[in-house]
Amino acid sequence: MDRENNEAMTQPDNNAIRDLVIVGGGTAGWMMAAAAARVLAGGVRRITLIESDAIGTIGVGEATIPPIHGFNELLGIEEQAFLDATKATFKLGIQFENWGQVGERYFHPFGKTGRDFDGIAFHQLWSWLRDEEGVGQLEDYSMSAVAARNGRFARPDANPRSPLSNVGYAYHFDATLYAAFLREYAIERGVVRVEGRIVDVELDGESGYVSSVRREDGASIPGDLFVDCSGFRSLLLGGALGVGYNDWSHWLPCDRALAIPSAADEEIAPFTNSHAHGAGWQWRIPLQHRTGNGHVYASAFMDDDEAERLLLANLKTPPLGECRPLRFATGVRERLWDRNVVALGLAGGFLEPLESTSIHLIQTGIAKLLALFPDRNFADVERDEYNRLMTSGYAAIRDFIVAHYHVTRRDDTPFWNHVRTMDIPDSLKTRLELYRQKGRIFRYDDELFSIASWSAVLNGQGLVPLANDPLCAALDGESLAEAMRRMRQVHHNMAARLPMHRAALGPSAGDAGAVTARAGT
Repeated sequence: MDRENNEAMTQPDNNAIRDLVIVGGGTAGWMMAAAAARVLAGGVRRITLIESDAIGTIGVGEATIPPIHGFNELLGIEEQAFLDATKATFKLGIQFENWGQVGERYFHPFGKTGRDFDGIAFHQLWSWLRDEEGVGQLEDYSMSAVAARNGRFARPDANPRSPLSNVGYAYHFDATLYAAFLREYAIERGVVRVEGRIVDVELDGESGYVSSVRREDGASIPGDLFVDCSGFRSLLLGGALGVGYNDWSHWLPCDRALAIPSAADEEIAPFTNSHAHGAGWQWRIPLQHRTGNGHVYASAFMDDDEAERLLLANLKTPPLGECRPLRFATGVRERLWDRNVVALGLAGGFLEPLESTSIHLIQTGIAKLLALFPDRNFADVERDEYNRLMTSGYAAIRDFIVAHYHVTRRDDTPFWNHVRTMDIPDSLKTRLELYRQKGRIFRYDDELFSIASWSAVLNGQGLVPLANDPLCAALDGESLAEAMRRMRQVHHNMAARLPMHRAALGPSAGDAGAVTARAGT
């Protein structure tokens, strides 16, 4: 009996996905291919990626957030090899300039900020004592922010008593080099790359599922499961299957961007910079070999020539090419998984890169697809759960980005007057009102941004609660303020001992003297 059970367990599943077809390369396609090669090897008969060298990629997703570590770890990628291959730098957070008011700046750091006390969130304690002498700014209690402000970097320390235990970090990298790095990884592990432009998508007449895609040379490539990474064209999900698009432009009116590389900065900052202009904002992303720059703006409030003039006038280093234009409508497909097609990246939706979430949404889509990986029966409950989780994730990030625009005191241009006074999603109204009353922030479900992130942005934009949390009344404010002053000084002292950012990047960044970013090394 045991032998019969063992034999049954080793028999192949006749309903298993046999052919996985990825349509499109770029960051989304090759992230999917690499993850599939790592996780599905042996379970899927063939993994094919179709891309055309004649079709360019968007390639502006060069900044990431800390969950990228999980993806690289899943693939078994060694960090120094990744840094060298993609010309990457470390990112401790984002510096925002001119968002709350012209001339102001604040920092949205990764990792933890301060420590909660007696069930009261740290940002509420700080808000209560913010006017006490020596308490300083909220970001003074983030090790990541203090290090970034000093141009220094450290990886997190495993010792929970060390200030470095609260550090969080991500990367800036060359998206084209990252895609090439993952392409090599995937092909070495059996992924088949097919060159060619897709000219037709063939549907099964009975089920309406995609049965194959046809290249311009006439060859058809069949599959059981298709992953659409075709960019804004959304060739399969939006095109062949006709899945509609939820346009969020009424909440996020920026609809154009210009991107241009410039020379590398001698002092590589360990953070992304977001500088608000009259009708949008400009990014600066420092890499080892160059700087990524771009201007996201609303065409209803600024013409293209003015947008380009502003971008070029605010470059920190000399340009290395021409401005590349991009047009978009912020939003997400009504369903990201329909029938036997799952869309990743721009094929499924677009949120402007204000908080560097583009690559994270690809990563999230891959992780949830693998967690709900179907067989050829394609159970409705799996698709429905995928769509629920992904749509909820997009909406939560949307609200966080909208908050940056809406919570402003700027009234110097028609654009800022519009976003400051516009209607916002009900989900965001509730969150902002809870914060406005007594500084309360709640994290819902598995949404991406933490309480520390929300407090950094809302405080940084100048939203001050009307009252303190009533629980603060039971605390000894004088003792707590003294403890906060000590914590602030510890962060300052620690930052002064850390390696400079360039040194932490290792020999490939031009300094062979420091490969490890640890205090005192």
